[in-house]
Amino acid sequence: MEIATRTIGELHELLESKAVSATELAQGFLTRIEAVDPEIKAFITVTKETALEQAKAVDEKQARGEKLGALEGIPMALKDNLCTEGIRTTCSSKILDNFIPPYNATVTDKLKEAGAVLLGKLNMDEFAMGSSTENSGFFPTRNPWDLERVPGGSSGGSVAAVASDQAVFTLGSDTGGSIRQPAAFCGVVGLKPTYGLVSRYGLVAYASSLDQIGPVTKTVADNAWVLNAIAGHDAKDSTSVSLTTPDYTQFLSEDIRGLRIGVPQEYFGQGMDPQVEAVLQEAIRTYEGLGAIVEQCSLPHTEYAMPAYYLIATAEASSNLARYDGVRYGHRTESPEDILSMFCKTRAEGFGSEVKRRIMLGTYALSAGYYDAYYLKAQKVRTLIVRDFDQAFEKYDVLLSPTTPTTAFRIGEKSADPLTMYLSDVCTVPINLAGIPAMSIPAGFVDGLPVGMQLMGKHFAEGTLYKAAYAFEKNTPFHKVKPSLSQGGAR
Repeated sequence: MEIATRTIGELHELLESKAVSATELAQGFLTRIEAVDPEIKAFITVTKETALEQAKAVDEKQARGEKLGALEGIPMALKDNLCTEGIRTTCSSKILDNFIPPYNATVTDKLKEAGAVLLGKLNMDEFAMGSSTENSGFFPTRNPWDLERVPGGSSGGSVAAVASDQAVFTLGSDTGGSIRQPAAFCGVVGLKPTYGLVSRYGLVAYASSLDQIGPVTKTVADNAWVLNAIAGHDAKDSTSVSLTTPDYTQFLSEDIRGLRIGVPQEYFGQGMDPQVEAVLQEAIRTYEGLGAIVEQCSLPHTEYAMPAYYLIATAEASSNLARYDGVRYGHRTESPEDILSMFCKTRAEGFGSEVKRRIMLGTYALSAGYYDAYYLKAQKVRTLIVRDFDQAFEKYDVLLSPTTPTTAFRIGEKSADPLTMYLSDVCTVPINLAGIPAMSIPAGFVDGLPVGMQLMGKHFAEGTLYKAAYAFEKNTPFHKVKPSLSQGGAR
């Protein structure tokens, strides 16, 4: 088996047995990136020197006879909206093209402390605004299953890197489905944790009440290992929740007899590809065969989630992105006439069309005379959506739905129609509004393209999601199927 296809657990065993060194492992993945990424374009920045330096430190630790932690020596990469001290962090935007942070994000520090090896920074939709990674200010990323299709977004680079075996795991950010939707399109595991479980300190903000950082991995077990490393309270993040986090790997059990699963009927409505729905119905039968109790349920305010989300998210984006003015950091226009022209020209040159669109929508929603009519009303709808989930979880342990209504679409297919593009996230945005955890796992294929299944849980019930996901994964073959690439070898 090619070493790049191995899981965290398998590589940990190889490192512990000294069958491979951390330096050899890092060099192997750097070689893989050189071979494959010209096709995929997942990476914005490859940090070769950093990776080899960190790998060397792991080898030296092992030479001293010290035991390795679960992630020590494991090659990974980060979405390019997570701050890395001394390493370029662009948010895939020209306005931050030359930005080098003076500090690390909390998750960056936690993974560094865990001994993970940083391979580089990953492409994304600019400022995490998009569903296809076509909105990157630099270049689009391609889906490893079909290079003519999108990988999803905004964490398209994070997901494509894992799907094409260029990193063992990555971190993404999820504001309205930006981890789960691309995970579904690329056939990997992606988790959006409960809001407040993982520190957002050092995550470049899009919509602060919705953003959450989460892991992208090949398997459910790998995902639990990574969440163990990044979860927990952080005094530097005022939204971070103070609680003792469990060892999430302890929830990995195939015994789900009696688990109560609700299937919200609203997630199987108009716009759903019949073949995707057929895959999900087969997944439901798998759960029933494992002894779970599966019933249809209702989340009646689901139809209002998309308009509420795009009002709240754009309003918060308008506020968060006001700081990019050419004064403090980032791009500044050349030879402005005065301060006002500097401000206007800097933003006009630095932001892409989708970011400009969302800033204008958000500014309008927050403007005098419209705040109550739009933003405040959207927040009231958000409360109704939260109540829908609370009521459903009084009866069910987990809710099940498709992650996306279709498989990955072709590059350019929806870029001219933003509203159609937004509907790619119709199954994922309610979860961010409610702040609950949700995970996408591979559930099957349609015409050779992956289909994702979304599992939703109660606040801070990630362990239950891991249990339900692990049981399904262990009883289905879908996570073992890999895309074939013209470079780097078919796997």
